[in-house]
Amino acid sequence: MMEQDLDKLEEKSIFIIREAKEKFGNIAALWSMGKDSTTMLAIARKAFLGKIPFPVIHIDNGIDFPESYKFRYDLAKKWNMDLIVAKSEIRQELSGFSCCGANKTTALKKIMAEYKFNALIVSIRRDEHGIRAKERYFSPRTKDFTWDYKNQPAELWNNYTSKLDTKGHVRIHPILDWNEIDIWNYIRENDVPINPLYYSKNGLRYRSLGCTHCTVALKSNAKTVDQIIKELEVTDTEERSGRQQDKEKEYVMEKLRSLGYM
Repeated sequence: MMEQDLDKLEEKSIFIIREAKEKFGNIAALWSMGKDSTTMLAIARKAFLGKIPFPVIHIDNGIDFPESYKFRYDLAKKWNMDLIVAKSEIRQELSGFSCCGANKTTALKKIMAEYKFNALIVSIRRDEHGIRAKERYFSPRTKDFTWDYKNQPAELWNNYTSKLDTKGHVRIHPILDWNEIDIWNYIRENDVPINPLYYSKNGLRYRSLGCTHCTVALKSNAKTVDQIIKELEVTDTEERSGRQQDKEKEYVMEKLRSLGYM
């Protein structure tokens, strides 16, 4: 896994977040309590002098890990977040994973409509999944949350423009270029608080976090950030191998994402 220049990555992410805040009057950020979205919020704080100047949304299905709920409470208080918790239902849907699939998108649709947000900052990375590699930094969605991944605006020379459906919204992806080891290097260098489930306990740790129904721990003895980085430098295990829904066929994930799946 290739390590990149963190200063350049951070500079670009800060630029994108500031551009988004300037372009869109009613913006929010999505927070899963995982390493990527927490790092994204840490970058936002750096971009705005220690404050997160927009609401932070967590989609809660009620079955996250106890450690995750404690982490949410503690960090939201420490960073003085304007936290919005949106409850999602658990019922059968397209991916076959009723806990963390399209049902969370339904909950997000409701909260976006209630608060009339026209832009949403999301912490996806291109290297996580094939369909995510097709995203742009500024990616328009329709009023129904659909995404036309075959017809997206060009983004050249840091000109991030996007045609906004007046009844839709734009997804902002400030860490799109980052990879997993970049995230952990940034966490180490900036002392970013992280969910304790990422650290090994009894020989197991979570490398990618979902909820208790669709995430499994992987064998690991990494109990510190340094040890996690060393582990990543030699592993051939995929990052999201512990995320059950990511084992679905590519066309299913593509279909879900085009319909608004987070």
